[in-house]
Amino acid sequence: MENLGFHKSKLYSLILAGVALISLLLPWVSVSAGGFGGASKNGFGGWGLLVLIGIGLVAAACFMGNKALAFDDMGKKLVLGGFGAIAGGAAIYLIRIFTMGGGKYGGIVKVSPGLGLFLGLAAGAIGLLLQLGIIKVPKASMIK
Repeated sequence: MENLGFHKSKLYSLILAGVALISLLLPWVSVSAGGFGGASKNGFGGWGLLVLIGIGLVAAACFMGNKALAFDDMGKKLVLGGFGAIAGGAAIYLIRIFTMGGGKYGGIVKVSPGLGLFLGLAAGAIGLLLQLGIIKVPKASMIK
């Protein structure tokens, strides 16, 4: 990792932001209407846009200042806000799906969350835990 020119925390943050960006392309919600077919929607709409803003914040914080050093005070606040926006946007989207699905329209229409939503929520939560120091980054000697 030393050859890339990024500090470990910045590199892990960029990887998690990339995972969140990929999650936006995957289905976030699937709607099935019994025998009438169904549809799915990705994260580029509604509260998923908050996730996209969070990805931009994390990327901006990683490329600010010296990339070889850890986050400074302002960078840490930006990356925490970015991961909070990623996790918050995905959590709000998930809550809205659970409050919509099930009993509407006589139980014919079924609304269920998709893989991308859970992937985005996990990326935001892991990023927050990593930046808050709850999850420790393994040392180089442990990786070998």
